[in-house]
Amino acid sequence: MSWLAGIILFTATVIVMEGFAYVLHRFVMHSKLGWNWHESHHRERQGWFEKNDLYAVVFALPSILLIWGGINAGWGDWATWMGAGVAFYGVIYFGFHDVIVHGRLPHRIVPRSTYFKRIVQAHKLHHAVESRDGAVSFGFIYAPPVDALKRELKSSAEARVRAAKGASTSRSAERA
Repeated sequence: MSWLAGIILFTATVIVMEGFAYVLHRFVMHSKLGWNWHESHHRERQGWFEKNDLYAVVFALPSILLIWGGINAGWGDWATWMGAGVAFYGVIYFGFHDVIVHGRLPHRIVPRSTYFKRIVQAHKLHHAVESRDGAVSFGFIYAPPVDALKRELKSSAEARVRAAKGASTSRSAERA
């Protein structure tokens, strides 16, 4: 496989992973089946790890398998390029989601671009909901416009919107 074809496959894999991650986040992690692990991510973290981190281990397995198969089992270069694309999506997820949005590692990154601000705001709106139902914005590289997400959240009958830190109980009840 040529380098150009490999880079195209790698890029396509990263893009497809966004759709795959969206579907898994929305329909598995926020389902009765997957909430057992994912709920820890919607609560205040106690310690360095949370149960939700098990998803990262599970999602790393196909990447490892594809890279190994492409290099050692004769599956072909396509497997190595795809495995690398899945791994790179994992790096993007970790860097954006865990480091920048949730501050799991210290950094000085401040979102300044319109795109970057929208992605961060959309993820914060996702976490504004306390329950598995009624959440908005399930992607990590793409997010709908923030105003649309706010309208969706406000009109949702299922969303139990978390009280803002420091908000009084009466004010929180008014917003919900």
